Amino acid sequence: MNKLNGKIALVTGGTSGIGLATAKRFVAEGAYVFITGRRQPELDTAVKDLGENVTGVQSDASKLADLDRLFATIKQEQGHLDIIFANAGGGEIAPLGVITEEHFDKTFNTNVKGLLFTVQKSLPLLPDGASIILNASITSIKGTPAFSVYSATKAAVRSFARNWALDLKERQIRVNAISPGVVPTPGYDHLGLSDEELKEFVNSQAVNIPLGRVGTPDEIAKAVVFLASDDSSFVNGIELFVDGGMAQI
Repeated sequence: MNKLNGKIALVTGGTSGIGLATAKRFVAEGAYVFITGRRQPELDTAVKDLGENVTGVQSDASKLADLDRLFATIKQEQGHLDIIFANAGGGEIAPLGVITEEHFDKTFNTNVKGLLFTVQKSLPLLPDGASIILNASITSIKGTPAFSVYSATKAAVRSFARNWALDLKERQIRVNAISPGVVPTPGYDHLGLSDEELKEFVNSQAVNIPLGRVGTPDEIAKAVVFLASDDSSFVNGIELFVDGGMAQI
């Protein structure tokens, strides 16, 4: 424990699922954590759940004014950031042929535009040697039916990690992407599937995972802690798959 003792961290989309699990791990490892969420009630619940060393800031990653307010708050309260987990994002099922402009814009605005400007606007608060972790997905390299727009956003996220590791090399800021596999979270409720369809989807995916099961948010969070801490001090620009082996076969 205490791998992040004294560090200041930001987790976007930190009210549930992987984001909340990571915030809990960060706090347990000694960090002070800022979390964001679009909806104030869920944000308040998450802050209460975390209990200590946490500040919740209502923010939509796709809105640049919200990001400006977020980083102004962090600067005022803590002065800097050591760790960013750019986690906010999501997707919905839409096969080619029925993809709408609204679907495209919504997905890219949060997963790509929002992530890009989250990192860019944070740069003045980051000391040399900071760690940035981008939440990608195994869909960055695997085909998934009716999920092409989401998958394209995650391929962009993975590309950001490669390029930003070079852009920030003079400051020794590490940029890595983490790519979860099938990890049921509340975000799955927004895929546009019924409860039965969602259950069938998860079960159908589990048979393609060498470990024979889907993952948990905490299993992803433990990997994010690794990338955030000095344990990964020579790890930079990678895509770390945490997927039970699904993307490796």
